[in-house]
Amino acid sequence: MLKFMTVGLGLLLLSGCASYGVIDNDELSGAASKGSYSIKTQQGRRDTGDIVMVLAFSGGGTRAAALSYGVMQELRDTIVKIDGRKRTMLDEIDTISSVSGGSFTSAYYGLYGDRIFEDYEQVFLRQNIQGGLIHGVLNPLQWFRSTGRTEMAIKQYDKKVFHGATFADMQRQGGPLILINASDLGYGVRFSFVQEYFNLLCSDISTFPVARAVTASSAVPVLFNPVVLENYQSCKGQKPDWLLAAEKRTVKDPQEEQILQGLASYYKKDKRQYAHFVDGGITDNLGLRAPYEIVTISGGARAHMKKAGLSHPSGLVFISVDASTSPEPEMDASRKQPSMAETIGAISDAQLHRYNTDTLELTKKSLNSWSRELSIRGKRVKPYFIQLGIKDIKQPEELHYLNTIPTSFSLSDEQVDVLIKTGRELLRNNPDFKRFLASLGGAR
Repeated sequence: MLKFMTVGLGLLLLSGCASYGVIDNDELSGAASKGSYSIKTQQGRRDTGDIVMVLAFSGGGTRAAALSYGVMQELRDTIVKIDGRKRTMLDEIDTISSVSGGSFTSAYYGLYGDRIFEDYEQVFLRQNIQGGLIHGVLNPLQWFRSTGRTEMAIKQYDKKVFHGATFADMQRQGGPLILINASDLGYGVRFSFVQEYFNLLCSDISTFPVARAVTASSAVPVLFNPVVLENYQSCKGQKPDWLLAAEKRTVKDPQEEQILQGLASYYKKDKRQYAHFVDGGITDNLGLRAPYEIVTISGGARAHMKKAGLSHPSGLVFISVDASTSPEPEMDASRKQPSMAETIGAISDAQLHRYNTDTLELTKKSLNSWSRELSIRGKRVKPYFIQLGIKDIKQPEELHYLNTIPTSFSLSDEQVDVLIKTGRELLRNNPDFKRFLASLGGAR
């Protein structure tokens, strides 16, 4: 991926041409917003039962997509008995939050459900997606086109993976809420592709292509241009009730204050006529901050449950699937000065790992806090944070092999097989997952 970025940077410097984002988000009308894909409508359709379960998929190209797919396979094959009925653990998932490579898996499941286990490997995981992207980047005809390289990626993802699907198609009855997350390049805002966030842009998500959202979630800056959305003027100054309520509350948490300031920036309509979205991994490479921010802005766990129409749970379960690796840097084997690509990579990795650590600690702290908030006399809400990561592999040879798998969109069949198997084993052997299953009476 670093070589890919270097090629893109070189071509960008050579071309020196301005490109313009294609606007593909429609302006909001009152009628269109009622049935749009939103947190409230999607969660309100589901019977959450007695447990709220959230899956979070990290970034990391096809490596992340394959690892998260393996976890989903294991959830599908884990049968439990809840309320006297046998159900798969995958059926119990209420929300999937994802960034970058993980967004391909979450979006595909959101659109097609269990069909993912029939054709996703051939449609995406075992395809040389990166080869097509590199071919397009190296094509001289692309260098001077006004729409940029990102439109080429959107067309490829749409043709090969998502087939023209929009968020209206995502509203599959009974499916979990899918949070595809990107980063606002201008203001550093983490942005979820759901109607609540589109309201900030006075836009309707129903007609917005899923391929475009996934591209935004995985658009590595410099290599790809941002996905651009128009910030419509029609609702200038008319902030949604949930944002107004959040702003009225006394904000003591600097993180919440920063979130609100970022969201309020979309109402600088005269200055922010457009919003530019890139890789979601910049603002959260684990996919965990979206659920945290949504609950926080709602005013806490109890307020969020009430607004979403969810019943009082007995347990909160977060499963984090982290596909990040820790390869040994080659630069330390020589006194030769590292290349530009190596330097950028090392800086990015250091920042990424530090930010991931902060995100994990924030999630654990919040999960415990929400559980206490939701607990009532005689009914304690139990928190379960199930953390799955490649770094947890115990066998040195297997860990070394996984750490050599690159962040790319082209992996060998062997690499895909190992990642799927690893995802399944990480979940199956995780002590916190075993503890959670035991609380349900064990797997069947």
